[in-house]
Amino acid sequence: MSQIQPSNEQDLQENLRSIKEHAILMQNSEPEAILEWAVKHYPTITMATAFGAEGCVILEMLSRVEGGKSVRVFNLDTGYQFIETLELRDTIAAKYGIEVEFVRAKETVAEMEARLGGPIYGTQPDECCRMRKLVPLREALEGHEAWITAIRRDQTKDRSIAEVVEWDSKFNLIKVNPLAHWSKSDVWAYITINDVPYNPLHEQGYPSIGCQPCTRRVALGEDERAGRWASFAKLECGLHSRTA
Repeated sequence: MSQIQPSNEQDLQENLRSIKEHAILMQNSEPEAILEWAVKHYPTITMATAFGAEGCVILEMLSRVEGGKSVRVFNLDTGYQFIETLELRDTIAAKYGIEVEFVRAKETVAEMEARLGGPIYGTQPDECCRMRKLVPLREALEGHEAWITAIRRDQTKDRSIAEVVEWDSKFNLIKVNPLAHWSKSDVWAYITINDVPYNPLHEQGYPSIGCQPCTRRVALGEDERAGRWASFAKLECGLHSRTA
């Protein structure tokens, strides 16, 4: 089953107008209100989480909105994630009653590395991300009309124009970004006030956490995503980039 898509150009334009109207109406709403609206408005909505601080905040909010616990939530388990990231799955399930599904590429890391003659994250990070994250994500989104992300506008150039509700032309479904207008300070204030579990690596110099081989500690004064693919001119794995 494929994503829910408009059947023709006229339907697409009507759909885009409707999404724009929703984005305008919801642009100043609090994230929890956006989530509550999205869960009610899109019955087949899903969520992808990397268990970052922002994602954990949204999971806490989902646990409190009507129907939130029934939303399918998944993590793209690349085979290269930190053990601390993977362990958050059980912590979230125990505290909020939300079971996060692991979605994996059909080919294991060992199989991929054997076929390619070793790991490629140090030489072809875009291709590694494509195989371990983008392809599995595209398959995981099949049959869903919308997905929830934890991106913020102040994180990267591609994310800076994100609307709270928008059409995701890369994956052909609606994208809901409830934290789009929040800052890093907003996220951590919410975590503190609501005692939200988070990855302990955040306290060890990792403000943004991806795959272990491609993530380093960030020095004082560096951008929060400076530790991602530090040897490359790359800030996105491709899930939220605006190009195909």
